[in-house]
Amino acid sequence: MNLRRYIYGIGLLLLVSLLTGCSKFIDDDLSDCPPGPNPPVPPVEDEYELNYELRLVTNITTEINTQLDTETEAYVADALRSHLSTIFTDYARDVDLSFYDTDNDKERLYHENPTMNASEKSYTINLPKREYMHLAAANLKDNKVVALTGDERSLTSQLATVSTDEETIDSHTTGLFTARQSMRVLENVDQTFHVKLYMANCAEALVIEPRGHTVKDIKVFATGFASQFHISDSVYTFAEKSPVVRSVKVETGGEDLCFCAVNFPSKDEEGMRTVIETDFDETDLGETCWQFIVYVTCEDGTITQTILSIPEPLNAGQFRIIKGYIGDQGEIKTNDQMVGVSVKIDWNDGGTHNVDL
Repeated sequence: MNLRRYIYGIGLLLLVSLLTGCSKFIDDDLSDCPPGPNPPVPPVEDEYELNYELRLVTNITTEINTQLDTETEAYVADALRSHLSTIFTDYARDVDLSFYDTDNDKERLYHENPTMNASEKSYTINLPKREYMHLAAANLKDNKVVALTGDERSLTSQLATVSTDEETIDSHTTGLFTARQSMRVLENVDQTFHVKLYMANCAEALVIEPRGHTVKDIKVFATGFASQFHISDSVYTFAEKSPVVRSVKVETGGEDLCFCAVNFPSKDEEGMRTVIETDFDETDLGETCWQFIVYVTCEDGTITQTILSIPEPLNAGQFRIIKGYIGDQGEIKTNDQMVGVSVKIDWNDGGTHNVDL
């Protein structure tokens, strides 16, 4: 055998053996290895800042100061201010933020429910560049009477009275605020969007002087208000039969009785949009816009029903006080000539109003 061929063969066998068994000796430290091909990197979404501000536009201070201006009414004024302090406030605890497609079915593309706990708050949100319709609603979490429904699409998103088997509903427990804003998000551009939220509900109070009359019980309801609010176009809708709102008795610490309810607005001639100005027009009077329904249980057990009809619309953000006094037969009288009064002595439930007595 040729020595040269023998040596060549041995070397070839050693090389093959080395190549096939080298994995046992490979060090896992690849820090000195040249980089391999990079994996695909997902596109980076630009960050945009959104500043949210609650704008409380209300006449509550003027209404209380004007209607309860005597020294004997001061304790009622203080009680109402305290009772409504969580309603007419520019403070939001929670906020619902939705961003919708402006084409096709207007579907929601992005959704967040951050905690706000402020009257103003800024959030940084990652959004791909495109056109959006942005809708926001605040203070829903603690309001069990109203819920956000149909919010998968912008055109159906609304604040709606929670469905119950009864026509009588509870008063709202928070001041509700909403906003709508078109947004054009640009690529590689620093953008800040300012979103202003305005109040979507309102309140009314009935203050009653006993004037020496004693009764067993008084219950007060209010009716004539919207049941839904469509956020995208800021329009209220009304059920065929208006819900009856159960008022809350406000402890005044004095002789005068006070009942207060919080709800959606009544009808008016302006398309029922949210109020963004401070001028509340109360001069355009027409037919009844909303009502107080009062049931007084007299000492002999009979019930007197009084319906107070108000021709002035009650707008979003607005507060209205009606003052009255108890008559000899348990009826509620008022010196306000703009308020219509209808009385039924010895009333019994004939099905006109399904209220809980």
